[in-house]
Amino acid sequence: MGRNPDAVRADAVAGRWERAAAAERATARLLSWRLWWRGWRVLHDRRLPGHGRANVDHVLVSPCGTAVVVLDTKAWRRTWPTHLVDGRVHCGVEDRHREAEAVARYAVTVGRLLGLPAGAVWPVLVVHGSPVAGGRLEARVRGWAGPVWVLDPDTLVPTLARAPHGRDRRRAALLAAHAARTLPPYGG
Repeated sequence: MGRNPDAVRADAVAGRWERAAAAERATARLLSWRLWWRGWRVLHDRRLPGHGRANVDHVLVSPCGTAVVVLDTKAWRRTWPTHLVDGRVHCGVEDRHREAEAVARYAVTVGRLLGLPAGAVWPVLVVHGSPVAGGRLEARVRGWAGPVWVLDPDTLVPTLARAPHGRDRRRAALLAAHAARTLPPYGG
């Protein structure tokens, strides 16, 4: 007799959660040791107050203390490329644009909660597994003026390291402390 369909579905969900958690850990390792010495401040797995169970995988404060990156990690199919189709993010044949829309909404929320001006928060998706066409894509979403960056892990740190320029350790420390207070660790 075959396995119970509910058990099969539960195993599939558990497998997806574990792949996602492993991808988040891999992103955290990349960010922690490769950006810290460049002056970036990194907060992992932060709650969005007032938004139910919503969380942000990673919040990064730039070395100049004037910009924040809201970064969401994804683990998508290794055999399917991530690319744009008619301006929408796809992984293979699957439309994944809702993920770009979600990280843009998170960026809007983080900017509002931290009291940052327009343009000071950058939404980024980093995709593990699925190769991102050209290493990075610029997706456009309704309600967000700039691009949502879709990056593969190999282009994540070089992209962040290029902008913004300058360092203001005091300002960066103050913004990071404000972000840590305003966006508490996610508790599940």
